Amino acid sequence: MRERVAVEVRSAGPADLEAIAELAVRGRDESPAGAQVAAGDQDRLREQLSVLLAVDGHVLVAERAGRVVGVVLGRVVGPHLFMVRPALYLDTVFVAPDARRRGVGHALLRAAAFLAIENDCDEVYAAPVAGTRGVQRFLARLGFAPACGHRVAPTQTLLRRLAHDSPFAAEVDQRRRRPVRTGLEDLIARRRRARSAESGPLDLRAVPDAVDRPRAERVPG
Repeated sequence: MRERVAVEVRSAGPADLEAIAELAVRGRDESPAGAQVAAGDQDRLREQLSVLLAVDGHVLVAERAGRVVGVVLGRVVGPHLFMVRPALYLDTVFVAPDARRRGVGHALLRAAAFLAIENDCDEVYAAPVAGTRGVQRFLARLGFAPACGHRVAPTQTLLRRLAHDSPFAAEVDQRRRRPVRTGLEDLIARRRRARSAESGPLDLRAVPDAVDRPRAERVPG
């Protein structure tokens, strides 16, 4: 008989970055398509996670017997042209293999549902990585139904294909040669510049990083 151990779900803090990065890498390796959509470098993952914690991202962790065994990465999106109410979008839902079938996933999704209510979200979207059948089945049992299909194209591939059919092929090729930086990388770079130089009457070098302050908010689990 399995020992029943309480699961606590809370907002992540800086001290959780190492454990979350390890879980993210394990989740990436479980999916055949994981290498296409997620970085495998834990140092890079920690930096990206620190930015999510410092801005508008919501990172929830499940702790069991003093160990972080599950994570949800979410963000509130909308409203926009085709959605009159905001929605909670879950980019990642992952539970460590040795902690599955112990209520961890349910606790994480319950906390996510409370988070949706707090942000006036009528719906919760989840985007599990392709090939993660266990996650797909878990979400289906909780009432998640197919809503739309995502198609992904690398920017450089898209530009090459467009160049073949476009009368402005030279312009497309010129733009394609420019260095491309992701939105998250751009935000990280801007933070570094702000912290290394004075900005008007306020010297941002004296301002502590937002990620160094753990969130006080607790999410019902």
